[in-house]
Amino acid sequence: MICSSKGTILIYRGKDSTFRLPVTVSSSNKFRNNNLPITVTTFRRSLPSSSMAVKTMSDTSTLLLTSGASGRVRALFSMRELKRLVTIIHALILFILLPFRVVVWRRRSGAVAIRDEKQERKVWSPPQIVVRKRGAGGSESGCSVAPPSVPAAVVDEEVAVRRELAMRRVLEDEGGDGSSVRDFSLFPTKRGDTLFTQSWSPVSPNHRGLIVLLHGLNEHSGRYSDFAKQLNANGFKVYGIDWIGHGGSDGLHAYVPSLDYAVEDLKSFLEKVFTENPGLPCFCIGHSTGGAIILKAMLDPKIESRVSGIVLTSPAVGVQPSHPIFTVLAPIVAFLLPRYQFSAANKKGMPVSRDPQALVTKYSDPLVFTGSIRVKTGYEILRIAAHLQQNLNKVKVPFLVMHGTADTVTDPNASKRLYEEASSSDKSIKLFDGLLHDLLFEPEREIIAGVILDWLNQRV
Repeated sequence: MICSSKGTILIYRGKDSTFRLPVTVSSSNKFRNNNLPITVTTFRRSLPSSSMAVKTMSDTSTLLLTSGASGRVRALFSMRELKRLVTIIHALILFILLPFRVVVWRRRSGAVAIRDEKQERKVWSPPQIVVRKRGAGGSESGCSVAPPSVPAAVVDEEVAVRRELAMRRVLEDEGGDGSSVRDFSLFPTKRGDTLFTQSWSPVSPNHRGLIVLLHGLNEHSGRYSDFAKQLNANGFKVYGIDWIGHGGSDGLHAYVPSLDYAVEDLKSFLEKVFTENPGLPCFCIGHSTGGAIILKAMLDPKIESRVSGIVLTSPAVGVQPSHPIFTVLAPIVAFLLPRYQFSAANKKGMPVSRDPQALVTKYSDPLVFTGSIRVKTGYEILRIAAHLQQNLNKVKVPFLVMHGTADTVTDPNASKRLYEEASSSDKSIKLFDGLLHDLLFEPEREIIAGVILDWLNQRV
């Protein structure tokens, strides 16, 4: 039963079921009698939402009254709620599977070992900072210092072999035309890992600036030795880092437990470089994933304020899984089988250079990992790329980004988006038609190097 009394609609549904529905009449309404007859139309639940239309017999306007249930249903299935649901499911699955993941920790007199599935024999040794110098007469001198604050770490046979090879290459380098001096050192991280680093210094003591090089996935800093010597010829001292799991550094080859480790290691190494070279402008150059690491480090205002600029070649800002389902499965598989090698990632399907000799040199190098990508490593790349895409507008450092339009490893359009969305007042982009991923190893490498040198020379 429905009746109207003094601007209020009384709706009787049953014997004792009543609720009041106020009706407001605007001052502009031509009707002043609040006791107007009305018509109430009810809609059955077969419609999308339960609602009532209230109309005056003398006016064609309709007032739609809804219970609000439809809005709550739409909110339940909104994209934000679905994302929250997926996150909760992920957390629940990981919690359930936690007992099935076996992580073996061994502690021996303060040394910490993480044993992987390979179960290889381990060589226990404390981390040391080792610096090698080549004198004017060609003689070599060195010193080793064990930092007391850094815990002892384990170096397995594989790492020992890789590190020995990296060291030997530095010591056997004659410096080209004699204008460069190449040295190496071992850099201890806050976690207790040891990273292999090297430097290329101009013979002339008058350095114009500093460069910190960061290589891409599966490679190492020594691959950029020729380019570093070109930078030396222009007055720049160059440092190179092999990030965790690469080159002569600690860790299972090409296995990255977290790219945040690499970001923090870069920050710590930059602090070391700033301290050793006060007053000189410092630039960072990063390739592919190395570029992504540098970009994330630059989101820290303390680091960004002390870096004069960065150069990115084919940065891993836009990296998407081959199928959307991998976005859901990646964190679960990475948690259960972090070191598992995903065989679908085949380098033959993704060429990185059009120079056949450059490809032969790369894939015959023992310090370059040529196997399939490890699950955790791939997930970390997806994770850092997603983080960067959400924070491109926070990039304020001066930068030059370069990309080949035929790159099938990282997305050139993501570099365009970086250029468009970054807040940097000094930013440049160079797109090279038809070039592939490894720009500094393409047949046009001299052109690429020239563009980088011109950009740097204009800022020192």
